[in-house]
Order: sequence, then structure tokens, then C-alpha cells
Amino acid sequence: MKAGAPTIVRVTTNRARLWWEIGIVLALGLGQSAVYSIVQLAYRLTDSTPLADQTATLNPSRSDREVFDLIYQVLSIGFGIVPVLLVCYLLWQSQRPHLRVLGLDGRRAGRDAGWGVLLVLAIGIPGIGLYLLGRSLGWFVAVNPAGLNAHWWTVPILLLSAARAAIQEEFVVLGYLFARLRQLGWGPWPIIVATSLLRASYHLYQGPGAFVGNFAMGMLFGWLFARSGRLLPFLVAHFLIDAAAFIGYPWAAAMWPALFGLPS
Repeated sequence: MKAGAPTIVRVTTNRARLWWEIGIVLALGLGQSAVYSIVQLAYRLTDSTPLADQTATLNPSRSDREVFDLIYQVLSIGFGIVPVLLVCYLLWQSQRPHLRVLGLDGRRAGRDAGWGVLLVLAIGIPGIGLYLLGRSLGWFVAVNPAGLNAHWWTVPILLLSAARAAIQEEFVVLGYLFARLRQLGWGPWPIIVATSLLRASYHLYQGPGAFVGNFAMGMLFGWLFARSGRLLPFLVAHFLIDAAAFIGYPWAAAMWPALFGLPS
């Protein structure tokens, strides 16, 4: 046996284990969502109702009894964070900062948050324009970001939902996948394109236009993250975009009902 043979076997085994790990992490969250979104898009496209006349509700009520609706909402948000806890466990390092592999080191928090706000302006305004264009061309279903009934806890739950989406997506798509794919020898641009395709795919339930918009967002986020290595700006930006959409939906729907598939 050649002297280098055991090393080759060990590297191959580690690569296989990493791929299995990535598959399991994605199957527990965003990969699962991507599969369901692809199936749901196929259902929508083959339905007798035109795509532009269909509606996707992002935060639906889960019970006709208020207290159980609240309980189900909290449980859904809590369990949605579990893949993030797994990612943190897998990448935790004994030396501080423990999650520096994920781009979190506790430094320059104010500056990172400021960059996140600037990202909202860079993404939010073009995103609204794309949605309006897509609705007119039939590329988007009518998106209802806030399907909850009005309760005292509605706004806090919508904010928590926005936080869950930001944490789950950016921790996994940017932090975890960038770290693991680098370990597998991938270069920056293959990682950026692959993670952008993943991000776009789990939004397909909103229509083909959502794929285009989220792929573009993923490319920008991925390029900036590859350059900076800092996750907090993208967490802040994602949270603010989703919070504005979730909380501002009732006002926007009342102002422009046709854009949301509502009667005027």
C-alpha cells in the first residue's frame, strides 16, 4: 500500500460526511422549503386559475381560537430556528469568537447594522418595482404577507416571524453554506451562484418573478458577504425588509388593492 493512501481515504470520507451534513441541514429547513415550493409552483401553473389571480399567504392564521392561534404561531417560529441551532452547534469553535466561521464576532455591531440599513434601500426599492412589474405581467401571485387576524399580539408575532426568516435564511445560506462549500474546495463565484439558486428556489411558491428577484438578491448578498465575511448586515437588512412587508401590508393593500388581488 502506498504511504499516501490512508490520507486520500480520510479526505474522501470527510468530503462525503460534509455532503451528508449539508444535505441533512437543508432537509430540515430551507431545502425542504425549496422542494415544496417547486411542487407548489407546478400546482399553480397547472391550475385552471391564472397565476396572476392566485394568492400566497405568508403568515396565515393557524386556528380560529385566538389563544391556540398564538400558541401555534410561537411554536412554528421556535421550531423554525432549530436548523440554525444545529448550524451553530456544528460550527461552534472553542476559542472566542465562537461563531467567527459564520461571520459573527461581536465587533463593529453599529457599523454592520448601518450597512444593513443601506442594503434595505438598495434591495427594497428595486424589489417593490420588480413586484409591481411582475404582477402586471402575471409573474407573481398576489402575496399576502400578513394573513393573521387583528389581535394584541399580531404585530409582535409578525416581527418575530420576520426575525425567524432573517436568522434562518442568512445563517444557513450565507454563513453555513459558504463555510462548508469552502471546505469542499469551491471557489467564491460557484458558492455565490449555488446559494443564490437555493435562495431563489424556496421562493418559487410566489411565482417565477420571485425566483428572479430572490436570485438577484442572493447574488448581491453573496458577493458582499464573500468580500466582507460579516453576517450581521444581512441579518439586519433581511429583518427590516420582511418586517416592513409584514407590518405594512394592510396599509399597502388598502391603498393599492388590485396589486394584491383584492377587490377595490
